[in-house]
Amino acid sequence: MFTGEQTDLIAFFAHNKKQLVQEWENAIMIYHGDPFKGKIRENGEALLDVILTMHTISKEELLTIIEKIAITISKERVMADINIGDFVYNVNIGRTILYSYLSKTGLTWSELQKSINDINFCFDKFLYFAVSHYSEAKNKIIEEKTMFIDSTHQDRLTLLGQMTSSFIHEFRNPLTSVQGFIQLLKADYPNMRYLDIISSELDQLNFRISQFLLLSKKELIGKEKVFFKLNHLIDEVLNFLYPSILDGKVKIQNHLDGDFTLNGYADEIRQVFINIIFNAIDVLNHHEVANPTIGIKSSLEDNTTIKISITNNGPVIPTELHKTIFEPFFTTKKLGTGLGLFVCKEIIEKHKGKLTCDSSHDKTTFSIYLPVALDQSDEQESNL
Repeated sequence: MFTGEQTDLIAFFAHNKKQLVQEWENAIMIYHGDPFKGKIRENGEALLDVILTMHTISKEELLTIIEKIAITISKERVMADINIGDFVYNVNIGRTILYSYLSKTGLTWSELQKSINDINFCFDKFLYFAVSHYSEAKNKIIEEKTMFIDSTHQDRLTLLGQMTSSFIHEFRNPLTSVQGFIQLLKADYPNMRYLDIISSELDQLNFRISQFLLLSKKELIGKEKVFFKLNHLIDEVLNFLYPSILDGKVKIQNHLDGDFTLNGYADEIRQVFINIIFNAIDVLNHHEVANPTIGIKSSLEDNTTIKISITNNGPVIPTELHKTIFEPFFTTKKLGTGLGLFVCKEIIEKHKGKLTCDSSHDKTTFSIYLPVALDQSDEQESNL
């Protein structure tokens, strides 16, 4: 690359190479814990040698040599775990020192311009290759650490889920026995006080347990999908939640359009309605909303989809939380599990549906989209 006047410049730099490298070494930032600090001078000499010999090789050969040196030094910088900014600073210090020697050559600036361009080319390419490799290597390390953390976290969640599922199943057995004896007491002593309250509280406890069990695939063993009417299911849910509705003085506005048939796990869909309506009651109670109201509306979106909207006039849910509220263990309640809405979303998606949230200053709406089912008689005919 160098011709004419540049020959003298090469000789000048070669003659002053030792002093140039020494000044460079004295000016750079060195981390005392750097395991490769003994190679810094060697690396500086290698880069300077490239500049001194670049007139004897082609541009392609020059780039290959620069890239090789850059990657070697970059690997050292990654292992040393130094700040990439310090590395760039040290390289540019070397460029500055080279420039400072140009005034001592006796050549004019116009004669030096090509030399300056060539020096810049070498330094710029070196930095490009080194920083690119450094960034890729660092990103790979971060990805590997992230994968390890995610894997470890997932293993712990799996173990926790297995332990929880086992514990809850064991807990449900004596609960079922207690509920059975309550029914016997009701039959033998129909006028005994507090039995209805005890039964209602046990139902609520069973409802909470079901939230955990619905996360376990074991719960699906032996279960079959059934045909059931949407309106009847919602009536069951409202009857189940009637004590909470009455206690919270909540007004229910029911606007069910037709009586649609669904096909799936009725107990799981019931759980979804219980979770969403109970959450609405709880929100309205805790925020002391004037005229607390819950609206339930159903409509046929098209020939294949039923939309059920559950609306309350409670406080607004911030837009940035519309998706977060469906994540497991996310809750704004002091004693909440953060599983309610997550379970709802899992159930609806398992039934090939969709669950969304929309909230404004005057109302919050949870919309459930489910595929419409043929009546059982029609389904049987369609299979003939």
